[in-house]
Amino acid sequence: MDDDITRRALVGAILGGTAVGGSLSPVRSYLRRFAPLSGSAWESATDDVNESVESEYGSAKLRYDEDGVPNITAETETGLYFAVGYAQARDRLFQLDLQRRLMRGQVAAVVGELAADSDEFHVQMDFAGAADATWDHIADSEPEAAEPVRAFSAGVNAYIENEPLPLEFGLLEYEPARWTPEDTMLLEKQISWTLTGSFLTLRRAKVASALGPDAATDLYPERLDHDSPIIRGKDEGKTNEGTTANDISRRNEATDSEAVGAPLLDWLGGFERDHGIGSNSWLVSGKHTKSGAPIVSNDPHLSLMAPPVWYEMNLEQGDMRVRGVTFPGVPFVVIGENHAGAWGFTNAGADVIDFYRYETDGNRYRYDGEWREFETEEREIEVADGENRTATVRKTVHGPVLEREGYRVGVAWTGHTATNTTAAIREYARSDGVEDFRAATRGFDEPTQNLIYADRDGNTLYYVTGKIPRRTVDGEEVRGDRIFDGSAGEGEWKGFEPFGVSSWEGFVPFEDKPHVTDPDLIATANQRITDDPYLSEGYSSPYRGQRIYELLDEKAKAGAMDVKTIAEIQDDTLDKRAETLVPTLLDAAGGADGLESAVQTLSRWNYRMERDSEAALLFVHWFDAFREEALSDAFDEAGLDEDYYPRDWVLAHLDGERWFGSEGRQVAMVRALRTASEKVAEGDDEVYGDYNTTEAITHPFDQSFLNYPVLPTDGSSHTVNNYRKDSAVGSSWRMICPMGGDSKAIVPGGNSGDYFSDHYHDQLRRWANTKYKPLSHEIRGDLAVEFGGDE
Repeated sequence: MDDDITRRALVGAILGGTAVGGSLSPVRSYLRRFAPLSGSAWESATDDVNESVESEYGSAKLRYDEDGVPNITAETETGLYFAVGYAQARDRLFQLDLQRRLMRGQVAAVVGELAADSDEFHVQMDFAGAADATWDHIADSEPEAAEPVRAFSAGVNAYIENEPLPLEFGLLEYEPARWTPEDTMLLEKQISWTLTGSFLTLRRAKVASALGPDAATDLYPERLDHDSPIIRGKDEGKTNEGTTANDISRRNEATDSEAVGAPLLDWLGGFERDHGIGSNSWLVSGKHTKSGAPIVSNDPHLSLMAPPVWYEMNLEQGDMRVRGVTFPGVPFVVIGENHAGAWGFTNAGADVIDFYRYETDGNRYRYDGEWREFETEEREIEVADGENRTATVRKTVHGPVLEREGYRVGVAWTGHTATNTTAAIREYARSDGVEDFRAATRGFDEPTQNLIYADRDGNTLYYVTGKIPRRTVDGEEVRGDRIFDGSAGEGEWKGFEPFGVSSWEGFVPFEDKPHVTDPDLIATANQRITDDPYLSEGYSSPYRGQRIYELLDEKAKAGAMDVKTIAEIQDDTLDKRAETLVPTLLDAAGGADGLESAVQTLSRWNYRMERDSEAALLFVHWFDAFREEALSDAFDEAGLDEDYYPRDWVLAHLDGERWFGSEGRQVAMVRALRTASEKVAEGDDEVYGDYNTTEAITHPFDQSFLNYPVLPTDGSSHTVNNYRKDSAVGSSWRMICPMGGDSKAIVPGGNSGDYFSDHYHDQLRRWANTKYKPLSHEIRGDLAVEFGGDE
């Protein structure tokens, strides 16, 4: 994921020694600045900030409650969001600036050569151009949303211009530029890319070329067969599963991956979304609750870092009361609860990116029977303590062209068009019930998400958001999981205008997208949405979705649910991979010499990934070893690394000599158990909690004094209580909102990014133990800053 790339670039550039410039003297200089409580970077560290700030947008008050959450009241909406901008800058300014630099391709300017490849990718994709187009559109067509964004930017700049800069700017010795509305749009593009930026089509094409079409079909099946799609067809209200027909043409496995080129594919693999990113949400109607009112539950699974990816706010202006989280740099609450209802999201996984090869001649490409010039621009990438690079930005009628070592591929991505999501999110906070919310969702055109909503009148709603493309070849609708012939106009989206304003002509109409009105129970965990339509080429393994529905059905039969019930489900640690595979493993390993202890450990296990479990530790190492048994030889021989490995669901169902040799699958399972047993015996970890810790949740600089404390925790990549130590991905915000009671939530760390704050990591232990704090709309805390309007 992009933030992981940035972390590696920052750490490498700061501590990489000869990897940066061939001399250790710059590293010693950096280390002196990093030395805690000494060195030049610490001279500006102070909590002495102004208690009164001028604002042309009207009066507002900023308080901080006992958890470091800004509680803001204001007379006007623009005054409110000016104060929000100031508060975000006060608490997260370095995070804002780092993400802005990442998307603009400006990280190398402050950390050096190791970030230059990342910068080149982001420049070629021209995310900044898409942000500019989006802001122009919002400013022209959505003035009621544009004004709060302008006020937010002014609030960020008021802090930059008048207050001490956070510690990290001193450590890197630079100052941030002024914040602009385009920067806010840019961070929305980052969010969308994080959730939808997949190169699965290209990876599968390379696997088909390297291992053959049959192997690619085994590893990347068109459908994961399971009985727990999001829309199940029972216990539901009025359902529309969507009309993106299932009979659209299947992919052509003869796709020529060599037209794209291995050097380009390998380079791009570092910049797509993390394949492990997912989320949970579920909705229980009043029919199944003790209070008779619905309950909304959401825990999005994103990269975990210090400070967290989310920023919590409690806002009040006029009749509007809204509390929840946003991404730093975005003014409006993205997930949360207002005076009328509550909402949450998970990633829908819809296929919203396509790839094109072209017949080319120098700086020309063939399209629609004629030669056209690439739209070309040279851009300089600044590199600190190194030689600047020149990046060539090329575009076609479909969008940007990505290039590496002489290979090219064209890209069409829904995020490259001007979008209205900013206006939709603003309207969510102001909505007065389900009809307002549904109307606002029409404008939520990026990214594609599973939306759940409930209001205090008892209404519930599930809807897939975002623009979902419809592609055609020779007049026939086709799937998007192929590399299209761009010169022949294959796979185009009608009405799509990259870096402009698109129509809905070539996309699934809002009414036809999968949705359910007044569902009784609905659970989303990135699994397949419906039984029929093609929406995605890469849904997540369905283990979490299966388990949530299993628990919801069980609780619904047992009696009425409440907040405690929902919290128990969020804390569930049963790993359905283990439930499926361990019985077969035990049958195969029974009586095997030297494995008696391992077999006994697993035979007593309840399949729960809990910190005090010896079996959970053994299983996590066994599954890794089993993966290598099945895939490593074939992949190594073909020159493919683990980035090309399939999803765990696919691995669990693989069989045959191609993957397990003449000895078969069960023999490979037993060999993997020997490997895992030896690893556990030779290591220092005794139980799962020794291995499964928060150590991976680090600051971008990865310095011990900036990182969070190391705590044991529960969960795995496929449990509802979700944590993936290897990739530092997990539940980034746990929230439970009953429409007939008190809401609660937690973030993995603290709401402040200020190292000196009491709220830097004060929620981490509660998060690691699956505990919560109140999510109250009451304005709390002593007055910290008062904003005054012009007299």
